[in-house]
Amino acid sequence: MYGLVDCNNFYVSCERAFQPRLENKPVVVLSNNDGCIVSRSAEAKALGIPMGEPLFKVRPLIEQHDVHALSSNYALYGDMSGRVMSYLASQAPEMEIYSVDEAFLSLHGMGLLQPSLEAYARDIRKEVKRRTHIPTCIGLAPTKTLAKLANRVAKKNASLGGVLLLDSPERRQWALEQVAVEDVWGIGRQYATKLYSLGITTAASLSRCSEAMARKHLGGVVGARLVRELQGYPCHGLAPSEDGTLKRKSIACTRTFGKPLARFEDVLGAVAAFASRAAEKLRRQESAANVLTVFLSQNRFGTAPPPHTRSAQVTLPIATSSTLELVRFARALLGRLWQPGLVYVKAGVILDGFEEGEQKQLSLFAPDGGERAERLMHKLDALNARFGKNSVQVATALGAVGKQPGAWKGQQQRRTPAYTTDWNQLWTINS
Repeated sequence: MYGLVDCNNFYVSCERAFQPRLENKPVVVLSNNDGCIVSRSAEAKALGIPMGEPLFKVRPLIEQHDVHALSSNYALYGDMSGRVMSYLASQAPEMEIYSVDEAFLSLHGMGLLQPSLEAYARDIRKEVKRRTHIPTCIGLAPTKTLAKLANRVAKKNASLGGVLLLDSPERRQWALEQVAVEDVWGIGRQYATKLYSLGITTAASLSRCSEAMARKHLGGVVGARLVRELQGYPCHGLAPSEDGTLKRKSIACTRTFGKPLARFEDVLGAVAAFASRAAEKLRRQESAANVLTVFLSQNRFGTAPPPHTRSAQVTLPIATSSTLELVRFARALLGRLWQPGLVYVKAGVILDGFEEGEQKQLSLFAPDGGERAERLMHKLDALNARFGKNSVQVATALGAVGKQPGAWKGQQQRRTPAYTTDWNQLWTINS
């Protein structure tokens, strides 16, 4: 048996945990640079505010209904996610962190220890709310796909109290009938269109497909496994790392600038900062990258002719997670992309081709096997962990000295304090 724990409207819920006045009011959280809506409260959804919609398009609706629009506060969200996941890890034999607000729990054998898995899930849900003020929904089922589906039904059906256990064929069939085929985990827009043309409109009808039909129309063995999972036969187990987090196969750090940039030094500062951040994430999962990509984007709604985005890629001589090496190569790629006289609105760095840090191919010409660079990066991470993010960083990421350092940084005029990660922004209570 698997459980899927999903935090409801996670970014909004994190904000409400420290601002109770926002309860029962329409709230939206915006993306970087206050561009698009990335999280909505139930009240905001009821007003018809779409997910991913640019803020300027719904501004009249937001002003009309007094919707609270907040800038994204990822320091807060990351810390609150860690608190939720830490508790969940203590309640199950195995856990796979699927995203910042979702985790799969392995509950094999738990039925022998608990009088009721449903009561067990309700206790978890209650305790997460007590510890963090984050509401959750939990789906329990014999496969991961069904657990995901059960979670969706529990979230949509208020009468279930946030928990749905699919422990019988009858319950499973009922749940399958509640979910449209496009909402099944693993079914994208193109597959949904194809399935609708075949008369398959619900998860229940998809579960009745033959293996041959699934292989033909849903990508071969992947589709066959999806259908088998809907039928109650597990094809996917948990894939946890030591901390329950899946290691990424690619890491991207991209941002839209706070204002258009035309100076090489300003854009270089942004690219260096992105490469530094990507390198930190790479070291955190103990990997090394073989491939580095840098891209630059102009305003696609402006007068400049396409292409509006250009990219350059390099295969590194040896796999590395060194901030210094990645920034050096990123600078060289930016030099290849740079066109004087143009104005840029976005840039990004992407790392691919990962190797395990302990198993990477060494350079024949590195006398110490790269150990000196690894020790330096370890010290860098330790200093930033102790004194705060970006306390120590490469000078290139600061931009031109005395000339608008950090000019690329986005707008966050509505951001709330980092209540849990910054001593200077701790929550204050007035008596």
